Amino acid sequence: MIDRLQTYESDGFDPYRNLAIEQHLLETVEGGCCLLYLWQNRNTVVIGRNQNAWAECRTALLSGEGGRLARRLSGGGAVYHDLGNLNFTFLVNTGDYDLDRQLSVIQTACRMLGVETERSGRNDLLADGRKFSGNAFYHHEGRSYHHGTLLVDVDTDRMGRYLSPSKAKLESKGVESVRSRVVNLKELNPAITVDALKTALFAAFSKVYGLETAPYDAIDEARIAELTAHYASDAWLFGQRIPFTFRCERRFSWGGVELQLKVDRGVVQDARVYTDDMNHETAQTLCGALHDCPFSFGALSARIETQSVPHARDLIQMLSEQEI
Repeated sequence: MIDRLQTYESDGFDPYRNLAIEQHLLETVEGGCCLLYLWQNRNTVVIGRNQNAWAECRTALLSGEGGRLARRLSGGGAVYHDLGNLNFTFLVNTGDYDLDRQLSVIQTACRMLGVETERSGRNDLLADGRKFSGNAFYHHEGRSYHHGTLLVDVDTDRMGRYLSPSKAKLESKGVESVRSRVVNLKELNPAITVDALKTALFAAFSKVYGLETAPYDAIDEARIAELTAHYASDAWLFGQRIPFTFRCERRFSWGGVELQLKVDRGVVQDARVYTDDMNHETAQTLCGALHDCPFSFGALSARIETQSVPHARDLIQMLSEQEI
C-alpha cells in the first residue's frame, strides 16, 4: 500500500546519466513509496531493450547532426526526445504497481491544462485521437517502473527523419516499432509549456494518491557514474544479441556487386560478396576487410579504405546510401 510519495527531477539533458538515475531510483525505492521522476534528453533516439538500432534509427544521420542513441531497460518501441518532450517514470515495489492509477496522474495533469485524453489499447495516451504519450514497463527483483514520453513541443520533422527506416535491407529478430500519428500538446493548447506540465504532474500526483509529496534526496553519485558509463557503452548500445543480416547491391561501370553481412552483437561475423567484376580480388579483399568489423558506416568505410579494397570509393558511396 502506498503511504509515501517522493519526487525527483533531473537537472541535465544527458540521456545516459538520466537513464542511470532511473535505474538507481529503481534500485533504491522503498516499500510503500511511489516515486515520480521527471527528466528530459536533448536530441536523442531511445530504443527498447530488444530492438535493432539500425532497423529503428538512421544512426549515422543522428550522430552526424549531433544527436545520440540510447537504449533503455524496458521493452517497446523507438522514441525521439528533445527539449520539447518531457519524460516521466513511476517507480514502486512491484506489489504497489498500479498502471491505472499511474496513468490517471498523467491524464489528470493534462486535464488541469485543458486537454482531455484517452487510453489506447497499447497503453498509449491519445489526445484529439492522436498519440502524445507512449508508455513502457520494466519489472525486476520485486521492483517495477512505468515510464513514458509526453510530447509538448517536439520537433516532429527531426523525429520523422531519425525514426524513419533506413534504406538498408535488414532481416532482424529484434522487436520493431509501431508507428502512430502523434500530436504535440501545444497544438491543442498553445499555453502549455514543459514547465507548466511539470507543475501539473506534481500536483496531479498528490491529488490522485491523496498524499503530500517530498523530494528524493538519496542520490549516490558513485553509483550514477558507474551506471552512466554502462548506458553510454557500445556494448550496451550495440552489443545486444539480436542477430541480423544486411544486404545491399548496386551496379557500377566496372560491374555489379551485392554485399551480404551477418551481424551479431554489433559486429560483422560473416561477409559475402557477389560480383561480376573482372578483378577477381574484389570479392575476397572486401570479405576479409569487413570480417570482425563493427557495423557502422564509419567503421565499414574505414576498413574498405585502409585495406586497399578495389573500387573503394564506389563501395563506400554504396554504403553511404544505405543510411545505416
